Parts: sequence; structure tokens; C-alpha cells
Amino acid sequence: MRTQQSNEGRGPHTACSCNSSGSSALSPGSDTDSSGGLGVVGGVRVVLSRYWSLESLYSASVINDGASDKTALQDDVGSEEDFYEDFRSSNLYFGHTGGGGEQLAINELISDGSVVYAEALWDHVTMDDQELGFKAGDVIEVMDASNKEWWWGRILDSEGWFPANFVRLRVNQDEPMEECLANFDVGKNKDSICTMHHHGPGLLSKDQMRTNVINEIMTTEKDYIKHLKDICEGYIKQCQKRMDMFTDDQLHIIFGNIEEIYQFQKKFLKGLEKKFNKDQPYLSEIGSCFLEHQTDFQIYSEYCNNHPNACVELSKLIKIKKYVFFFEACRLLQKMIDISLDGFLLTPVQKICKYPLQLAELLKYTSPWHRDYKDVEAALIAMKNVARLINERKRRLENIDKIAQWQSSIEDWEGEDVLSKSSELIFSGEMTKISQPQAKSQQRMFFLFDRQLIYCKKDLLRRDILYYKGRIDMDALKIQDIEDGKDKDFNMSVKNAFKLLSPVSEEVHLFCAKKPEHKQRWLRAFEDERKQVQHDKETGFAITDIQKKQAMLNACKSHPAGKAKAVTRPYYDFLLRQKHPVLSATLPQQQGVMLAEPKRKPSTFWQNIGKLTPFKK
Repeated sequence: MRTQQSNEGRGPHTACSCNSSGSSALSPGSDTDSSGGLGVVGGVRVVLSRYWSLESLYSASVINDGASDKTALQDDVGSEEDFYEDFRSSNLYFGHTGGGGEQLAINELISDGSVVYAEALWDHVTMDDQELGFKAGDVIEVMDASNKEWWWGRILDSEGWFPANFVRLRVNQDEPMEECLANFDVGKNKDSICTMHHHGPGLLSKDQMRTNVINEIMTTEKDYIKHLKDICEGYIKQCQKRMDMFTDDQLHIIFGNIEEIYQFQKKFLKGLEKKFNKDQPYLSEIGSCFLEHQTDFQIYSEYCNNHPNACVELSKLIKIKKYVFFFEACRLLQKMIDISLDGFLLTPVQKICKYPLQLAELLKYTSPWHRDYKDVEAALIAMKNVARLINERKRRLENIDKIAQWQSSIEDWEGEDVLSKSSELIFSGEMTKISQPQAKSQQRMFFLFDRQLIYCKKDLLRRDILYYKGRIDMDALKIQDIEDGKDKDFNMSVKNAFKLLSPVSEEVHLFCAKKPEHKQRWLRAFEDERKQVQHDKETGFAITDIQKKQAMLNACKSHPAGKAKAVTRPYYDFLLRQKHPVLSATLPQQQGVMLAEPKRKPSTFWQNIGKLTPFKK
């Protein structure tokens, strides 16, 4: 058997909870297999009767409508220690893979040379070269199941790690894949999920493929609405009743604006349903719905930006036993599938990233003469731009901490903070500044942010220490290129020069760069600065006062008073090397992912967003 890289330390993803057919995998109360109330997930059998017996135990910890008992967690079910011990010793596997005899049996089969197949319950989109991506219904050859959470498998020519609790072992392991496909060829077993995914469009008409994509969009949208409803009614509503456990600020951090997203998505679904052709789904014209609501989708920006804070806050709470019991009780009473709260809170991030992928699939199977073609094409561009905008805002918010750190390292700072007006460094470098009326020449270090130009003086001995000397408001000035030679305003000869001047006052600033190419780079930077300001205005980007204060507070903590505040790396490097992003609409899509299961390692979602693999049909 082949040797793979160790997956020690990997955490399962936190992902989507529904298969592509729209049904929740092993959801409470749903039909499972025919084995008398037993469901099989990753080779582990779950006794549903015991599942529900625990729900009745947990129900005491959540206040039902009309109840006002604030001590339910402690009084109704005994002490937290007893409750925790009961929970820990109950030996229940809420849909998770367990090791034990069944996992051992799987490994023995593989070691003996037997081929073991598993069927994917959910989509798994990889964000790592070592991971195996697949769609719900795909059949995976399991090659290594020694780790109970991550298995190594193969689909066609692709191999990699995948979450064990995303699959279930095929009931009939003796049926080779070739026979499974052959059955489809001769008209047998046409409803088999594996045949749908392994035959592709070659055996299906384009209209049928478009029908499949349309149905998937409609089904997943309804499932998503249910997830949002469960979060709002199953968690938020119950948390609001327990103000002895949660403050309003905590709830806002944990759940963000998910209730606003829920209301919007219900409206969006109604629009899709109006355009959906039930009799002939391939004739549906849903592209216009995305175009109509493309601006509304920007509310996801606030949620995505807040999500890391939500994870941090939630991680603090779940270290306390009573919060673990409370959140589990909320899930059970709402009859939600076995994904922890952090997994459910990731679904909006997943969803906004999946729209461009779904629309790309829809466009692939939409003929150019279809009435919906142009709208789908435009909708794909629009949703890519939404994803790009959210990604860009995320990056901007991450940068404000670095800008605050930079400011805190500057000596003799005066006036308002940089973040009061700016959130992006456009360009930086050294130039000569000439001031009126004496035409005094000064060598300064300049930092061009959106809306302002800040200049500092280097320390004569320690060149890594900067002293604040002033700032220029870019909103009130215009740039003027100056030819080499004598300047009339300053009555002196200049080279590689340009001016910043006010159209309404006599304010004039003259600058000289060292080389012609430096001058041209500065002129482009000033153009970029105006484009950035206009772009922020059009997209409504803004940093809240709370975010600004928090960034400055964090910066002050890292620079204790009384110590020399050198502009040390990485902040100096950040400011000198940071490049202004190109705002062209032709940028490639910053693709998102459908993540998976709880207990996830610290997310590298945004850092890896540009490298992700799209869904494969």
C-alpha cells in the first residue's frame, strides 16, 4: 500500500451539512437505512433511539417558550460535573467516525488487498493540495483508514486526504465500479448516484444537465434557508433568553448580522421560485434574480469580516462546560444535524463563495441561444465581483492592525490617528519636499494613504526611527506634473518634480524625486489613491469606530511606553513593500470554498482563497 504524508495534527473541516440532493445526511428524525434504526456514517453505526434519549436529558438546560427559570442548567439536571460525566460516558457517536472494531475491520480489508469503496454524503472542496475534493454521491476508493478522522482515498487519477465523516461505506462492497457503471449503460440502476457523477455530460443531454444544475441550486437554497432558520430560532432565540449567560455584545460578536442575511435570503428564494419552471426546469430563467440582488449580497461582507471574531469568542465559551451543554441542547431541541455551532456559523461564508461556482456550472450547460444565457453570464460576473469585494474588504480590515502598529512606532505623533481617515497604504518612499516661502529643501519619508499623505523625518543616528513631521489632506489637492527647469512659483530650478496644489486656496507643495522613474511611480500612486477613494465610496466600504479603537488599543499594547519605538519589521517592510491592489474588474475570481466538519484547525480560508479548486462535475 502506498505511503502518504502524515496527517497528524490535521483537523476536520467544518462544512456543509447537506448532500446535493438536498436531504440532510442522517438528520434527526429522517429515514436512514433499513437496518432497524441504524445509520452508517464512515463505518460507524449510530443508535438513533439513544440519540433521542439524550435529547430529553438536554432539553432541561434550554428554556422553552414561556419559561423563565434561569437555573435550569444547574438545578434541573444536577451539577455541571455530574452532567458532564454522564455526557462523556454515554458512548454516543453523533454521526462521527469512531475507531473501534469497524475501523479496524476496514484497515484489515485494505491490508488484505480488498478494494473498499465509500460514497460521499456531502460536497468536499479542497483548500489543500493534499486533500481530495469530491461531490455528494461520488464513489471513493478508500486506501488508508488508520486515522479515525481523515482517510486517504482515490477518485480516478486523484488521491488525497478527506474527512471520514463525509462518507459512508457502500453496502455492497463486492460490486466493482466497472459493474456499477455497466448497469447504467444497459438501463439498470439509473437512479444510482455514483452513475450520475461518473458518466458526466457525455451520456446526458445538455438540457438534462441544465435541469440537474437548476435543481441543485433550488434545493441547496432551500436547505440553506433551513440552516439560517435553525441558527436564528434554535440558537439566537434561546441565547437571548439566557442573559445570565450571554451579553448583547457577545451575541452580536458570535452571530453577527446573520438574522439580516436570513431575511434577505428568504426574499431571494422567493425570487428564484418565481423564475423556476417546475415542469421543465431547464427552461428556468434565474440569472436575472442574481442580477437584481447583486448589491444586496454585499451584506455578507460584514458577516465574513466578523466571522474570525465569532470563532474566537465561541472558542472561549466552549471551554466552559455549561456552554457546551447549552449549545448541544439548543441543537437537539431544534432537531438540527450533528454539526456544532461553529460549523453552522460557517455556512454563510460557504454559501457566498459557492454562488459563482454554481453559476459557472449553469453557464456551462446553458446554450448561447437560451433566453437565460446573457443573464447567467452577467450574474456569474456579478457574483465573482461580490466575492472579490468581500475578499478585498477582508484584506483591508486585516491591514488596519498593521497600520495602527506603524503609527504607534512613529515618534512625536500629533493630531488624529491615521485610521480616522484612512485604511490603505498606497505607496511610500523618500522625496525632497520644498516649502514656501523660503523654498527650504527637506529630505523626508512619505507615506501615501487613501485621503492623506503623511511625511516623517529619519533619525540621524538610528535610521530605523521616524519622527512625525506633518500630513497633507489629499481630498483638497490636485497633482500637477512639472517639467525640468526653473519653477516660477518657487523661483528655483527643479528636476523630476511635481506639485500638490489646492484649486481654492494658495496652498502649494513641491516635491522632487531622485529619478524620473520614481517620479512616474509617484504620479501613478496619486492616481491610484483617487481611484481607491472613489471605489470605497461606490462600494460603501468603511471601518467602524469600534474596529479603529480596537486596532489602536492592540498597537499600544505592543509598544509599551518609555521604550524606543523603532519602525521595526514587519511593519516597516509592510509599509515599504505593500503594493496597491489593482481594482480592475478583470481580476480572476477569488474563489471560496465549501468547508466541512467542526473541530477545525485555525482557518487559512482567506489566505488560501485564491488557490482553491472549483467544484468538479
